[in-house]
Amino acid sequence: QLQLVESGGGLVQPGGSLRLSCAASGFSLGYYAIGWFRQAPGKEREGVSCISSSDGSINYADSVKGRFTISRDINKNTVYLQMNSLKPEDTAVYYCARRHLGSGKCTGWAPSYDYWGQGTQVTVSS
Repeated sequence: QLQLVESGGGLVQPGGSLRLSCAASGFSLGYYAIGWFRQAPGKEREGVSCISSSDGSINYADSVKGRFTISRDINKNTVYLQMNSLKPEDTAVYYCARRHLGSGKCTGWAPSYDYWGQGTQVTVSS
């Protein structure tokens, strides 16, 4: 029953926008720090954004600051990533993930996350 399911990816032109959703089931994401990561072909998985479970503090990678916004709807058990002003270099598979149980603070270190969604493809191209 435990799942993280990403959705909302697709093909968009440079400068366009997408909103990704990460729907959790089998656990309450309000008890976990939830991160968005992305991985482009031939590159390592990198942290994009994270929202903590404790105080709701938010972190963004420098490459997406001012363009991406992470948010959480506890009632819907869903985390969102609003992506604006998309660039070709944003092209990647985007994953949401939860940190280890009891680890409520954000980190961009992927091994500290214990469960991952299947990913959703984002392609930014003219």
